[in-house]
Amino acid sequence: MSTRLELLKRYLQEDPSDSFLRYALALEFISLNHQEQAYKQLEKLLSDEPDYLAAYYMAGKTAETLGQKTIAINWYTRGIEIARLQNNQHTMNELSEALNQTDEKDE
Repeated sequence: MSTRLELLKRYLQEDPSDSFLRYALALEFISLNHQEQAYKQLEKLLSDEPDYLAAYYMAGKTAETLGQKTIAINWYTRGIEIARLQNNQHTMNELSEALNQTDEKDE
């Protein structure tokens, strides 16, 4: 098992509400190709903290990797709305591009 994964889990035991650590754990799962575990972490993070904007892109990408295109589109769309509310044009553009690429895969 990854040393980084072990460290993240240990830190989260100390502070389970730390959103950054939860996001980092999801990214570590992705790097280890544990997509389902990563997706569960991202889904829980966004359920608990719907304003954690960075997680929308990764939740969408992970859903796509798992073959869940409709769910990915939902994450991107929700993320675009949050980015708009936060006036974060850069992230809104990234999420819009991901959404467009997902839609183009059907054509």
